[in-house]
Amino acid sequence: MKKGFYLVMTAQALSSLADNALLIAAIALIADLQGPDWLVPMMKWWFALAYVVLAAFVGAFADSFPKGRVMFATNAIKLAGCILMFTSQMMAMNNDAQLVQVFVAYTLVGIGAAAYSPAKYGIVTEMLPPDLLVKGNSWIEGLTVLSIILGTVLGGFLISPAASTSLLSHAWVSAVAQSRTEAAILIIGVVYFLAAACNLLIPRTGVSYPKQQTNPTKLFAEFANYVVILWKDKLGQISLAVTTLFWGAGATLQLIVIEWGARHLGLPLERSSILMGVAAVGTVVGSVSAGKIPLKRALTVLPLGVVMGLTVLLMPHVYAAWAVYGLLLLIGALSGFFVVPMNALLQHRGHVLLSAGHSIAVQNFNEQLNILLMLALYSAMLWLEVPINVIITFFGLLVAILMLLFMQWSRMNIRNDPTLLTQIGQHGHGQALH
Repeated sequence: MKKGFYLVMTAQALSSLADNALLIAAIALIADLQGPDWLVPMMKWWFALAYVVLAAFVGAFADSFPKGRVMFATNAIKLAGCILMFTSQMMAMNNDAQLVQVFVAYTLVGIGAAAYSPAKYGIVTEMLPPDLLVKGNSWIEGLTVLSIILGTVLGGFLISPAASTSLLSHAWVSAVAQSRTEAAILIIGVVYFLAAACNLLIPRTGVSYPKQQTNPTKLFAEFANYVVILWKDKLGQISLAVTTLFWGAGATLQLIVIEWGARHLGLPLERSSILMGVAAVGTVVGSVSAGKIPLKRALTVLPLGVVMGLTVLLMPHVYAAWAVYGLLLLIGALSGFFVVPMNALLQHRGHVLLSAGHSIAVQNFNEQLNILLMLALYSAMLWLEVPINVIITFFGLLVAILMLLFMQWSRMNIRNDPTLLTQIGQHGHGQALH
């Protein structure tokens, strides 16, 4: 692995850690403002909406400049969202206005994240050869999930009574922060600054692409063509379908676990956020273990997606701490082990057919569109007051059934074209653009 790759991993881990800590702080802020339960998934919905709306533009943006500089600029947008959320209690006149500002602030963080992602993943395909992509992705995904663990735990810790009291006792914190959420967001802002410093140190890869389109209408037309290209590719369509399902279900389950902790286990927010961290620990273990799987064998992990969906069905039946932690570790490990090879295969096919930035933008568009659909469904279920264990059963069955369909789809593709597996590991990029 090149030295620059480790800088990319560090920058990504810090930025992702801050994103997830800020989510917990935002949830706490909504709770302090006595916002309704459905407001939290809707906030995540707006975050995901940025990925969908900007999908046609962020790939071209990532491929127009050195990706380390793109990561720096987009991390600065996230920091701006963090600052806007920090000032919500100072600037807004009443609770409703504060809730609107929190929404706008987290949406701004989503815009930064949407533009950050093609650069983050695109630079991996530029730095590493195809035979190291699974290993590289296992490290990126492992660190990303580790940052989710530390971010959710950090967010939960910062809003806890003991930590907030301790923070506000320091003169430099109390001089600018007046509440537990302001103190937490202030510390999270420092993490964004550290990520920015790492972004500036990332070296240029030397990979260049043709001059990117700047006309919005043509960008939309080109992007629509890229989406069609990746979905028509017999390997790309399977990996895209799987990762789209995984990230949609994963984003929803992240919020479901918090609600499940409160409703099913009777835990406060700071302890429910730890449950998210426990599942993420399992995902790290699964992601790192998946690094040993060769890219050519990526499709062999598909059955684990079915197992993961069925394992989720056990959540309504556990209460003891050891059973809760063990089950969440297992769900996390299964998800990490099967999604890393799928992610690597999708990035590989996207890089071969399109370009690093555009292929990641297509991937993000599909994944975030599914997140929008699943979060909207989850919000509607909460609004209708569907019991949390019924919601869990629904999502678990949905994942298991869809994964069975994807497995059948993959088998049919290979049966129709036995040479498909030989295409995994090809070198080159942009073949479908010539």
